[in-house]
Amino acid sequence: MNALHTRLYEALQPWRNAPGWCVALSGGLDSTVLLHLLASLTQRETLPPLSAIHIHHGMQAVADTWPAHCRELCAALSVPLQVEYVQVAPGASLERAARDARYAAFMARLGTGELLLTAQHRDDQAETLLFRLLRGAGVQGLAGMPVSRALGAGYLLRPLLGCSRAELLAYAQAHGLVWVDDPSNADERFSRNYLRRQVMPALLRRWPHASATMARSAAHLSEAAQLLDELAQQDLAAAQMPAEFSWLSLPSLALPTLRDLSEPRQRNALRYWLRPLTVMPDSEHWAGWRAFRDAASDAAPIWRLTAGELRRSDDRLWWLAGDWLREPASLSAVVQGNQQLALPANGRVRINGQLPAGNWQLGYRQAGEQILLPGRGRRDLKRLFNELRVPAFVRDRLPLLRLDNQVVAIANLPGLQGAADGSWQLHWLPPTNDQGLS
Repeated sequence: MNALHTRLYEALQPWRNAPGWCVALSGGLDSTVLLHLLASLTQRETLPPLSAIHIHHGMQAVADTWPAHCRELCAALSVPLQVEYVQVAPGASLERAARDARYAAFMARLGTGELLLTAQHRDDQAETLLFRLLRGAGVQGLAGMPVSRALGAGYLLRPLLGCSRAELLAYAQAHGLVWVDDPSNADERFSRNYLRRQVMPALLRRWPHASATMARSAAHLSEAAQLLDELAQQDLAAAQMPAEFSWLSLPSLALPTLRDLSEPRQRNALRYWLRPLTVMPDSEHWAGWRAFRDAASDAAPIWRLTAGELRRSDDRLWWLAGDWLREPASLSAVVQGNQQLALPANGRVRINGQLPAGNWQLGYRQAGEQILLPGRGRRDLKRLFNELRVPAFVRDRLPLLRLDNQVVAIANLPGLQGAADGSWQLHWLPPTNDQGLS
């Protein structure tokens, strides 16, 4: 094995038990070399089944010939190929939209535990670091592309990050490989192309090892990011104690625990907590966190982020997205016992047990409504919710049962959700934060 084979083989050792390996094959130099390296390895070693996937974006006419090229290449290497045709959503960033469409197709393709292999190399990592530096990224962003990460039901691996583009080109030329050239790579209106074609060559003329040293810096920053994540996990441990209304199944944190931290540690903890939920706020937008955190105790502040928003209630912050940001449709339904209903934009409700005879209706609270409590008389719902510290964003969503137009049950609230003898109960399964994304 040559040096490239050896480094690739070492990078793949932890993944030899994966159910399958799939190469993201654009047909360009880098992915062609990766596929050829892997195909030659499979002839010498017992490895997981190897396949390839080509994503056709339909964004330029010349790309219409690339699926055929990839089929010919894969046929010569005896590697099964899947071609996926995707639609790129219009938007401000064509690069980002194409990437989103591509990765959505990758996630749909990967089975449980399967591995997607992409061909980014050391020069790509250096460009990523420089690109993100110019955008003012923090430690997490400047860590560059990770070697591996979860992707859908499987994983993404970049086994060539330690190799230079020059090494890949030399390998391709030595083995007589043929690849396609994407003409859009010459369009310097795209920031990455400008960095690759104008900035990096200038840097390399002055500092010949710039790509390697920048990639090394990204590795150092990746280690620093890991340490910051570990600190965030420690800081969040106490803040993530179970909430009183755990049946809401919403991400939430105890605010006093966060307040005890310094501002940088607050932001670090929140970045870690929010990372799987939304795009990170930029530096200026963090002023919204301070206003949210410091609002009066009787206020109901909202901090809006890209994919959802934070709400505050009784010194606890809650993450809301998906149906939680949609207004539930009005509800007035005649119901009977042992019934389940879907509530538009508000989850599902179930009546367990037989209801006594009468005119039973399901709905939401109305202004001035009261409930009759055994031994306590009639109580105003608003005051009752205040007493029970029910989060404000939940109150108008809680399903109620009325008998002859009088509220007799409130879903999920202990002692109020059904008959005193337990013969029937009103149970609400709240909406999730799911936004219908892959």
